[in-house]
Amino acid sequence: MKIKTLHHVWMLALICVLAPQAYGDSRTPGKVIAGWVEKVRVPGNDHVIKAKLDTGAKTSSIHAINVESFKKDDEPWVRFDLVLDKKPKLITQTMELPRHRVVLIKDHDDAADRRPVVMMDICFDGRVHSTQFSLADRGRFVYPMLLGRRFLKEVAVVDADATFLTQAACGEENQDR
Repeated sequence: MKIKTLHHVWMLALICVLAPQAYGDSRTPGKVIAGWVEKVRVPGNDHVIKAKLDTGAKTSSIHAINVESFKKDDEPWVRFDLVLDKKPKLITQTMELPRHRVVLIKDHDDAADRRPVVMMDICFDGRVHSTQFSLADRGRFVYPMLLGRRFLKEVAVVDADATFLTQAACGEENQDR
């Protein structure tokens, strides 16, 4: 029994020494605890967007209107107006991005909907993250952005009892990204 206990003490000491190196290094920051609603920002824009963190959704989604597909150098692209705010007035940012893929979304009440998916950067908890977003008219929803499992798996653990635990701004070292 003594050998087993000594082994456990040795392993605990080793974990205490190595864990800060793996998780405390700013180059490998690990996951943050986030609430079920957080504020994010699109780099280069000062408007804060409220995002629902949804572990039931695989792909993230963002409120986009006037979505238009086109070709650029024989590659599929998408032009859209990203809705940054709708109260007190509609504020949008026109964006053009390569189409990453197309996803088929089955709505509970309606027929299946084909949506373009783009890779976009967002500021979340002081860092810039690139993730996939399906472009959807989320005007009838409370939150204009939904962050799904594909984003969350590398970035955050969701505390379903909390909101607004992270910061929307990016760190100064990430401003040029």
